[in-house]
Amino acid sequence: MAALIKDVELTDKLPTKLFLGKHCDYISAYGKKKDDYEYCITEYLRLSGIYWGLTALDLMGQIDKLDKESVIDFIKNCQHKCGGFSSSIGHDPHILYTLSALQILTMYDALGVIDIEKTVSFIKSLQQEDGSFIGDKWGEVDTRFTFCCVASLALLNRLNEVNIDKAVEFVLSCMNFDGGFGCRPGSETHAGQIYCCLGILSITQQLHHVKADLLGWWLCERQLPSGGLNGRPEKLPDVCYSWWVLASLKIIGRIHWIDKDKLSRFILASQDEETGGFADRPGDMVDPFHTVFGLAGLSLLGDETIKEVNPVFCMSQDLIKKIGLKVQLLKM
Repeated sequence: MAALIKDVELTDKLPTKLFLGKHCDYISAYGKKKDDYEYCITEYLRLSGIYWGLTALDLMGQIDKLDKESVIDFIKNCQHKCGGFSSSIGHDPHILYTLSALQILTMYDALGVIDIEKTVSFIKSLQQEDGSFIGDKWGEVDTRFTFCCVASLALLNRLNEVNIDKAVEFVLSCMNFDGGFGCRPGSETHAGQIYCCLGILSITQQLHHVKADLLGWWLCERQLPSGGLNGRPEKLPDVCYSWWVLASLKIIGRIHWIDKDKLSRFILASQDEETGGFADRPGDMVDPFHTVFGLAGLSLLGDETIKEVNPVFCMSQDLIKKIGLKVQLLKM
């Protein structure tokens, strides 16, 4: 008996045009509602939430909608003595939030307000003998953390501070028979991990190790009849994979293998046309996470009302060029 495909149905009542003004209002107002339940329970994500919101606004050409000085002051107070950053004041430092902090400060051209040397020292302390990186003092190894460390050092122009060859060697040990990557050697292929591993190889100019056609085929199989993308087989489509999958395809030069019109329709259908914002799929609650990745996905699909996004750093391409960062992208 054939397995049923898990998917959603798009109806004629769902949005088909982009509500940029509404999305700008939604992101601008989000951080001001500090007594809202949704805001309070996401404290453990706060610094990344600011990055998602600021990037969304930047892609819409509205970066000034957030109070720059209060954001920078908050980030400064999230840096610990070890040099790493926590999600919010009083939380433990982690590489996930360290990258978010550096991305925000790069967008604001304000890296000089933090102790960069301590941040570099913190990142160096996370690399293990096999080249992998842990996320914090508790020792979990994950290719996401390797990406965060490599991307952070690239933003600081300090890639030479860690053993890049060993880091690449570890990433390649996580490659699976299907061309994809997992979080550790032998782990299941997942679109999010693929993005992270390709990002590492792109930053370090090592994409020649990738089996681009095999991997591109696996990524394209993530598109469902609705047009949406999932992160692995037998899962529902989710707007965030419009970033993880599309960015990966862009990096390996296979983005044209996706049905762009159907994916665009799915992303647009996931908007809330009253409040603004994107949800994971049509009819669900919107949030800043899916909003930035919905906008970034539309940018990768060629929507010219949104700034061009860099497929490795998820920041505007203009900014990446301005700071002189070079990433490797494959061609078909």
